[in-house]
Amino acid sequence: MHTIKSIPILLILLLLLPNGFADETKSSDIDPQIKKKVKKSVDHGLLFLRSTQTPEGHWGHPGITALAAIAFMKSPRKYSDEDGPFVRRPIEFLLSIQKEDGGVYKKTLPNYNTSVALLAFLEAKKVFKNPELLARIDKAIPRAKKFLRGIQVDEQEGYTSKDKFYGGVGYGGDQRPDMSNIQLSIEAMRKAGVPEDDPFFQKALQFLQRCQNRSESNDQKWARGGSEDGGFVYYPGNSPAGKEKKPDGTTAFTSYGSMTYAGIKSFIYAGVDRKDPRVEAAVNWIRKHYSITENPNMGAQGLYYYYHTFAKALKVYDIDTITDSDGKTHNWRNELCNHLLSLQDTDENSDGFGSWKNENPRWWEGDPTLATIYAVLALNHCYE
Repeated sequence: MHTIKSIPILLILLLLLPNGFADETKSSDIDPQIKKKVKKSVDHGLLFLRSTQTPEGHWGHPGITALAAIAFMKSPRKYSDEDGPFVRRPIEFLLSIQKEDGGVYKKTLPNYNTSVALLAFLEAKKVFKNPELLARIDKAIPRAKKFLRGIQVDEQEGYTSKDKFYGGVGYGGDQRPDMSNIQLSIEAMRKAGVPEDDPFFQKALQFLQRCQNRSESNDQKWARGGSEDGGFVYYPGNSPAGKEKKPDGTTAFTSYGSMTYAGIKSFIYAGVDRKDPRVEAAVNWIRKHYSITENPNMGAQGLYYYYHTFAKALKVYDIDTITDSDGKTHNWRNELCNHLLSLQDTDENSDGFGSWKNENPRWWEGDPTLATIYAVLALNHCYE
């Protein structure tokens, strides 16, 4: 029988290290001093959101309401229904507009709104205390899951696996599926307990592959090959980041930051191993385009959406530092937090005190409410 003294010291050290070896995925956490500043920053951001909340407890738009509710519940203070109606009423509002088919929306954006509402319901289950409200949430969750499953583009709408949109999810049914929509539905379904081998994810993977600039796994002619790319576009054959002619005369579409982080997150939630070539190709792309000052290849467009997706994806990927293509190592949490703190309105005499705003108004980010929600969510992910 071996004693501890007979085990080589190196082996003992390896056993004590996560995964056997110390690597860049397990090197550091957010700096304690930055963490204190983040908590204060989030408090101010949430105070601003309370100032824009309607007396009925929502923010007008169901999707924005759901995201705001999540921002409160995932904050360092973990607000719950016991903290007041400003937390309880957004969930009650979302429950009140759920339709017979399970969708949570008013007239438009059924997938987007239902996906983020489902995420809000799941978060509420973690922190809410009221039995009656929890019972209503328990009834709403399976209905929302059924709705999201029903609007995935597949054989029910006459599509086959050869169609480029197959497996995708759009703003409503087969209404032009895209990465922004499917990344939310994939996350919501996985967090709601749908197993990784479920047909929903298997179909979704076909769509994800057709949004990635990787010819080895993308059967679309426009996809870039090998090490040339690995990033993601908005949907197959379309990118707001632009396009260019390839040497063979076909058109290539440019990958960009927010959708590439969305792709990494979606692959992992859909059960793809982090060492899978598709994931590694996307991670290599973000190493080459690492940035906390712009949405790579999009500049200021969709910048706060990018920050939110950036933080969420790297958290899910389980990486604490990134070594970019120049060999520089970045503690992404520290860098992102410091940058977001520098962008917040800190003027106590300002109507926007505690808020963030994108000077580029594309995709509603000129609205300080939405930009603030994204910023607070990003900081929450860093803080956790």
